[in-house]
Amino acid sequence: MTLISNIQFIWPWIFILLPLPLLLRLLLPASDKNQDAPLHIPFIEDFNSVPHNTGFINQNKLLATLAILAWCCLILAASRPQWLGERIDIPVSGRDLMMAVDLSGSMAAEDFDINGKTINRLQAVKIVASEFIKHREGDRIGLILFGQQAYLQTPLTFDTHTVSTMLQESLIGIAGKMTAIGDAIGLAIKRLNGKSAEKQVLILLTDGANTAGEVTPLKAAELAAQENLKIYTIGIGAASREVGSFIFKQTIKNNEIDEKTLSEIATITGGKYFRAHNTAELNKIYSLIDKLEPVEQESQSFRPVRSLFIWPLSMSLFFAFIIIILPFIMELKHKTTGLLAKGTSRNG
Repeated sequence: MTLISNIQFIWPWIFILLPLPLLLRLLLPASDKNQDAPLHIPFIEDFNSVPHNTGFINQNKLLATLAILAWCCLILAASRPQWLGERIDIPVSGRDLMMAVDLSGSMAAEDFDINGKTINRLQAVKIVASEFIKHREGDRIGLILFGQQAYLQTPLTFDTHTVSTMLQESLIGIAGKMTAIGDAIGLAIKRLNGKSAEKQVLILLTDGANTAGEVTPLKAAELAAQENLKIYTIGIGAASREVGSFIFKQTIKNNEIDEKTLSEIATITGGKYFRAHNTAELNKIYSLIDKLEPVEQESQSFRPVRSLFIWPLSMSLFFAFIIIILPFIMELKHKTTGLLAKGTSRNG
């Protein structure tokens, strides 16, 4: 984008007034040079030794030039110039998307691997979900953290960076050691109920079964269906994991996840159930959700506007000030030069 294209004028028609001084000069009658000068300059004899042609002619030219510049800057300021910044796209949301993340004690199980390093389930969720959140510009996103109780960590917002930060700062066990899946769904319904979004989505991620809370998961799912809240459930955890000391290890099967209930929750609300055994599968699940619930493509945009009229107006006032004081400066200069010349002739 060129520099000129970043500038626009609110009142461009004002530029038709630019030749107005010239038209007034041509249309108004000229002054009579034969009339006596209306202004009497004292000490005129002091200027007899000063050349009368070049100095005053140059002063008149300078005053005329300054007057032209002052007029042009004044017209430029009156046209209300504005600087247009680069276009900024404003995402238009088509849905409210809430994420509910399990922080119960079992999320500390280290059965995920990333870049050759073993990490626990919550760390895997933070890594993958943060990338998912980052690319959800266009949706309002909220974050619910639940264990024995469910808490709204971040209300619905377009600020994906804040949501991602709050997820990164979450800690295992901060909401209790048990798992209240039904209460997490109920809290999501409460926060999404009555919203104006065309689509409402809840992504519920857990590694266990409902072991706490006042509302059963299936009852909460029925209430969610009545509010047109679609729920995608994700069961997270490896199929088996090793436990024990360095010498005595045993492999146990992971039967903690209540896949049947999670699948029914998704079916009741029109969503889907996914199983994530590792980081790669979890990443694919979020990619699939991106396709099932794409970000709105339509967007609004605006260009930030900064008014520029103060600069030409300041220049116009500056030139006007110079026009006012210049005759006094020139008169003082000529008077000083005349006095010096007179003093020199007397000494001679």
